Amino acid sequence: MPWNIPILLTWLRVLLIPVFTVLFYLPGEWVSIQTVNWIAAAIFATAAVTDWFDGFLARLWKQTSDFGAFLDPVADKLMVAVALLLLVSLNRTYVIFAMIIIGREITISALREWMAQMGRRSSVAVATIGKLKTAAQMVAILLLLIGLEDFHGLNLITIGNVLMFVASVLTIWSMFYYLKMAWKEFN
Repeated sequence: MPWNIPILLTWLRVLLIPVFTVLFYLPGEWVSIQTVNWIAAAIFATAAVTDWFDGFLARLWKQTSDFGAFLDPVADKLMVAVALLLLVSLNRTYVIFAMIIIGREITISALREWMAQMGRRSSVAVATIGKLKTAAQMVAILLLLIGLEDFHGLNLITIGNVLMFVASVLTIWSMFYYLKMAWKEFN
């Protein structure tokens, strides 16, 4: 396994997941829920930024590796899945959004693995629709983690759930896009 800054940033994201999770289970007398919300949002934002940054550095410094290509999406999907489950348990978002997003991630990860085994992984490489889905999803989760109903006159939970709806639509759309690309490889 190679050790370099991009891999270390990816490992940092993996290690932040239990810290992120434990925050929500700390006793209320230790830390207020709003402090937990802000810290969790900061951790999630850090994970999102390091996700972009580790890929950028790996390409810039030509430090890409098979292990990094494996670990990076695993770290991302775990952080998103944990965040969604916590948000559902806090009644800040809807189960259907979590089901759609987590279900798509499992489906597309399996599809990419299958295509890679057949030497056709590039046919299901990340597309613009997937990047738009990720952007909407990350902003939505961040707003929902902050969890304020009145932030300078804005209801972040409502805005977050509107973005979760958008992310869910883009999630379904991108899943069908990737399935269509894979189908073309078989015809």
